[in-house]
Amino acid sequence: MSDRFYFRVIGLFILLNATLLGLKAWLLDNGVHHNVLLFGNLALAGLSAFTYNMSRKGVQAESNSVFMLRVYGAMISRMMLCLAGITIYAVVNRAHTSRITIFILMGFYAVYAICENISLQKITRQRNQGAVNQEAL
Repeated sequence: MSDRFYFRVIGLFILLNATLLGLKAWLLDNGVHHNVLLFGNLALAGLSAFTYNMSRKGVQAESNSVFMLRVYGAMISRMMLCLAGITIYAVVNRAHTSRITIFILMGFYAVYAICENISLQKITRQRNQGAVNQEAL
């Protein structure tokens, strides 16, 4: 099985960083905290790789309870760590918190989650096709 998820995440990370660097002047003019976005992109890429690995082990597990534990554990950990990161940002920059920065970070979260889910769906399809082929024999 060929797993290209990590190449997709690295490519997505590079693409988002290039976009952030290209739009740096515009973002700073609109009050966005550019360094927070760069760090958030890095954190979400690393977090996505971690939760994908966790979810992939759940998809490949034989037991339904292990599947549920791994997949929901990955989802909850990703959401809680993102919530903690945004809360820390808002508390540290209480007077100068940028709503645009928070919404861009939420967009990054959605992009990485979509990338992760597409890769997990491909693994699930391959596993289901293998099971169907095994039954046909």
